[in-house]
This record gives sequence, C-alpha cells and structure tokens, in this order.
Amino acid sequence: MDYKRPIRATGILLPLIFSLLGVSIVMGQSKKAKEQIKATYNHGKMATLISEMEQEHQSKTLKINQLLQSNKGLKKSEKSTNGGHIALKDIGSDGTPLYYTTLSDPSTKTARAYTLYTDGLMNLGLNGTGMQVGVWDAGVALTSHQEFDFRAMNSDNTDEVSLHATLVTGNLIASGVEPSAKGVAYGAQAMTHDWTRDKIEVAEAAANGLLLSNHSYGILSDRVPDWYFGSYIKVTQDWDRIMYNAPYYLMVTAAGNNQKSYDNATPNFGQTADGFDLLLGFTVAKNGLTIAGANTEIGSKGELKEATVAGYSSFGPVDDGRIKPDLAGDGSNILSTSSETNSSYQLSAGTSMAAPGVTGSLLLLQQYHEELYGAYMKAATLKGLALHTADDVNDQGPDYKMGWGVMNAKTAAEVLQNKEFTALINEESLTNGETFSITVTANGTEPLMASISWTDPEGNYINRGELNNTTAALTNDLDIRITKSGETYYPWKLNPAKANNAATKGDNKVDPYERIEIGNANGQYTITVTHKGNLTNGFQDFSLIVSGAQVSQCSIETPSNVELISSTDTGSTISWSNANETLFEVQYKAIDKDEWTTELLWDNQFELSNLEVGTVYESRIRAICTENAVSEFSELFQFEFNGEDTEAMVYEPLTYAQDFQIQVYPNPAVNYLALQSELSPDAEYSIVTTSGNIIERGKVAGTINVSALASGLYVLVVQDYAGIRSTKFYKN
Repeated sequence: MDYKRPIRATGILLPLIFSLLGVSIVMGQSKKAKEQIKATYNHGKMATLISEMEQEHQSKTLKINQLLQSNKGLKKSEKSTNGGHIALKDIGSDGTPLYYTTLSDPSTKTARAYTLYTDGLMNLGLNGTGMQVGVWDAGVALTSHQEFDFRAMNSDNTDEVSLHATLVTGNLIASGVEPSAKGVAYGAQAMTHDWTRDKIEVAEAAANGLLLSNHSYGILSDRVPDWYFGSYIKVTQDWDRIMYNAPYYLMVTAAGNNQKSYDNATPNFGQTADGFDLLLGFTVAKNGLTIAGANTEIGSKGELKEATVAGYSSFGPVDDGRIKPDLAGDGSNILSTSSETNSSYQLSAGTSMAAPGVTGSLLLLQQYHEELYGAYMKAATLKGLALHTADDVNDQGPDYKMGWGVMNAKTAAEVLQNKEFTALINEESLTNGETFSITVTANGTEPLMASISWTDPEGNYINRGELNNTTAALTNDLDIRITKSGETYYPWKLNPAKANNAATKGDNKVDPYERIEIGNANGQYTITVTHKGNLTNGFQDFSLIVSGAQVSQCSIETPSNVELISSTDTGSTISWSNANETLFEVQYKAIDKDEWTTELLWDNQFELSNLEVGTVYESRIRAICTENAVSEFSELFQFEFNGEDTEAMVYEPLTYAQDFQIQVYPNPAVNYLALQSELSPDAEYSIVTTSGNIIERGKVAGTINVSALASGLYVLVVQDYAGIRSTKFYKN
C-alpha cells in the first residue's frame, strides 16, 4: 500500500503548539494510561501464567531446601570477593544448583539521556516525572537516601537493604543532590524488589501496566557446566513468555562481567581466552534487551566520537546465533548512591551500571512518546527504536560484543519527533499467509533505514544438557525486504561460526529484529514484510520503523514573499508563500514592544486585528513540520497602520561592515546574548541569517533574547552614532 497521512490529522503537533503558546504539559504513567495498557491484555492467560510460576517457585524452594540439607557444603547465600551478593536461586534441569549474583566490578552521558532534559541539547524537559520503573536485585534499595525523596519504594516490605540495589536505583532515579550522581530518569519512581520471586512479581506488575524493569544480576558463571552458556533454558523461556503475554512490558538485563573469567572451556566460537559465548539464563531471552558495557567519548553535540567494548563485558553469541548482547551503555566508574548512610555515595563499574543507564533512557523515551502521541509504545516498538537509532561501532552492522551499538536517546527522540515527516513508526500485525507492503520515498539527505521488531512467543525447545545446540529459539520468523527496480535489499545477520567477522546481509532466520539500510537512497522503494511457515497463534504483531524517508509533503522552507494584501479600519491581512501540510507560526507586535503575539494556523494568510492607527507593526513567519523540523523565521515585515491606506514599509538592502569590532557573550548562546561594547542610547540591532534574511530587529537594551532562534550561525548587526558594526555568533 502507499503510505500517506496528512500531518494535521495525526495530532503530532499538539504538544508543540502548547509549548509555543507557553502552556506547560506534565504527563506521566497515569492510572488511565495503565488501564489502557491493561485493557489490551488477556488477563486469563496472565493469571494462569502467574499461578504456574507461583507453583513452580514453591516447588523449587522446597527442592533447594532439600538440596541444602543433603549437601552441607552448599551455601544458600554468600558474598563474592568483590563484595557482590550470591544466592542459590534455582536448580537447573540437570540438577545443577544455579546461583544468582550481582554484576558489578570494584551514565547518563553515554546514552545521551542528558540531551532530553530541560536545558539539554534538545531541551525537551524530560526527567521521568510520573513514570515508574521496576528494579529487581539482590535486595531492595535504601529508600531513605537523600537522592530518592520518597520516589524509591520498598515493594517487598523487606529489611534486606542491598548496596547493589541502591547503586542501581541511584543510577536510575537519583535527583542530583550530588550533581555527579544524578540518575538518568531523575524524576521517576522506582519500585524496588529482591530477586526471590522475580518472575512472579514481574508478571504481576506487567499485568498491571509496568513498562520497564531493570535486572542487573544473573547466573553465577563459575558454578555451571559449559552447556549452560548461550543455552535457551527454562528460565529463558519463562521470561520470553512473560513478555509475550504482556506486550507493553520490556525487561532490561546486564550482560555480565565474565569476559576475562575463562569460565566457558568449550565456547561455540574461538578459544576460552577470546571471551565469546558467556551469556547465561535470561540474558539469552529473545524479547528482552541485554546490555553490554562500553567505554565511550561523547562530543559536545551529543555525537559518539569513540567507543570500545569494556574489558569486563560478556560477549555473545548465544547458541542459535542470535545477536546478543543487543546494545551497549556506559558502565565504567559510575558514581551512585550507597546504602552505607542516607548521604553516602560510591563509585561502581560493570554491566550492572550500564543496564540502568539504558533502562532510564528508555523510560524517558516512553514518557516522550506519550507526550507527543497520547499513548505508550509497545515493548517491540521501544526495543526496535533503541536498536534502530543506536550508534554503530567499528565495522558496519551489529556484532557479538556490543550488539547494534551504543544507546543514543537523542537520535531516538529525533525519530519520534520526525514521525510522519521523515520517519514512520507503525505498530502492525501479520496473519497467516499475509504480506504487508508499503511504498516510501527516500528523502535523499540521509540513509533510508527500515527495521522490524516483534515480541516472539516463547521458544518451544529447551536445552537440557546439550553443548552448543544451535536449534533456533525463534518461533515466528518474520522477514523484511526492500525492493526497487528489480533489486532486493536484505537485512543484517551474523554468523556464530565466524563470530569475529563483520556482519553480512541475507536471510536472517534467528533474530526477532531485522534492519535494512540503504546509503545514497533516492526515489521510491517498496518495503515488504512476510513470514515463513505457519505463525504460532495464527498471527504476529510487529513494529515497523522507517527513517530517511519523505513521508509528508510538509516543507520547512523559510516562508517568503510576505506581503500586505488588504486593510480595514481595524486591521491588516498579510500573506506569504504556501506549502502543503505545513503549520505556520505567525508572530507580530508593535515595533516599540518587546513581547511577540503568536498565532498558529494552516493557511498562508493572517489578519492582524485591533491595530492602532499611526503605529508601526512588524511580523515574521516560520514553517513547522514537527517539533524537530522548523524553518528559520522569515525576514521581518513592517508596516505603519493607517486603516485602508496602510502600506508596507520598504527598506533599502542592509549592508554591514565585516569589521568584527563588537564582541558578544556567551558565544555560543542559548537564551540571551550580551554585548561587550559601548553603544549610544539609541543603538539598534538586527539579526541576520547566513542566507541574508533579517529575522529580528530591535533596540539594544541590555541583553538580546535569542531563545526563539533555531540552532545555527547568525550575524548580529548593531547601528548607532558610531556607525554599523557586526559580529557572528552561534545559537545552540
């Protein structure tokens, strides 16, 4: 099908309109939003799932107690050499005692979450206020810590406060009393639990609308046989089952810190010392996000300048060759809250710290999506968005060390902003034998990229002891292809037999996420989604994300040809160049006033009413397609209002000397610009774009407000008795 939806029909600009008019919107994970999520779930299936897991938990608890009684050398819990917590949590299908451990070794910047804050690079005002995130760990966080101000909850009503849980929770939600320990989603609420009944509690919370949970722990790697590494086992299946039955819920897990452990003597690739094939338990799950640790350098504009995998971070592949870990985040030397006192802090490192950095960023993206569109994303959409917008590292395409790359919340937020302008974010469904097809036009300014993500039914095969069994865990195998003029473009895939090699393109038969990218794309392309075999349950929901397309006819060309078309005794009507599906922001004021009056409209003409005779007015117009796609203001248009005799004021083209005898600060500027020069009292200024448009004029009186300007380079021209002087400045 051809995709076309007028921008005015989507509601995409409503929050932007409110912000332009000075109206504040505060949204969060409200009771209504939770009820909307819950209404989409099959609560009978969820109740059955929870009941089965409760029975299994009771049975496992009994078996663990019997095992401890019969094996006096086994410990129920202990401390690791680095101070981490170890506890006997499960018994494998082969009778192996499975110990869980926290994943720290004795982060807002790497994931670019800071760009979403008030005064961040994108200035979106996001901090997680009203949002909830689950934290399961060795114990609960110290909820009385000064950084949590009643936003961290002891959801188990237990006295077992955990240092590790407090560190993780601080990385998520610390308010910033100590600025360098500020959490990623520093306004959010964290529901902290110990790991005793993790699957049961998560299933209950997910059934009630929980969107995200963080799990910075896993199976202790030095106490299991080699076949466990990379295997799809019962606990892996259980977590996939939870996520499939609660499709808005996403589990985020730490990959582990076993790269140098030498714990897997028979990896599915390479030698033990190479560090491959070290993922265990729920880090192998298809539907969750597994987070690696990275060392990164981030530039002043939020760009990734350099990234390497951390020396502790566990590598994939999993046994069936899926791309795991999925993403990378910063886990090195993170300052966070300590449980020692209510005001203590501690440095920590490991994938335990990388995971909450990603979890918090995802929470902010959910908050932003609801602000823009009034609903939360399904987990497959959120996961797909994170993988679609991650910063690629080293060779092009994914790898088994950092997955699809380093989390980039800034790029993800920009894709959300550009939905239905240069991006598509569609939640679709495929039934047995059905083909989904869509035609898009490449915008020619960036690569055309299309990806599909889906929450897959739990795998049917459970490994019970076979080393490096390659049976695919994927249940419903969807495929994406892009075609143009007889040429077919394929998604990325990895080969576990050549785990160190760069990704190739072809038929991906194992991953519930596929992505195609086409550089230098131009013209029309057809995106097709199909499936192999019969779909379990007869259908499969999936999320399609496309970027680098020209979805709307909206134009962000600066409005031109502004003219006066008519006047009455009380007002004047102006017009300007038209553009399809484009919202226009018109600002006007009397020339001796400082405050602009703002109007938003879809037409290309506007009447300024209730004008005073003899007063000079000025106006300017800009085009808006999305919150992120806004043109420069047009050149100022001025007229002296004289009723029906009103005429536009005509100026000679402004010339200015390039003598740079005037200095301004700060430069770059964010909100205000100050001048470091002596000027006469009647000095006037003009701000000129690099294309020569005068977009603002006024008298120099203290600082100049530049907050409404788009980011970019401008020329400030100042004229007084001494003549005309100018300088360049950059607006952030």
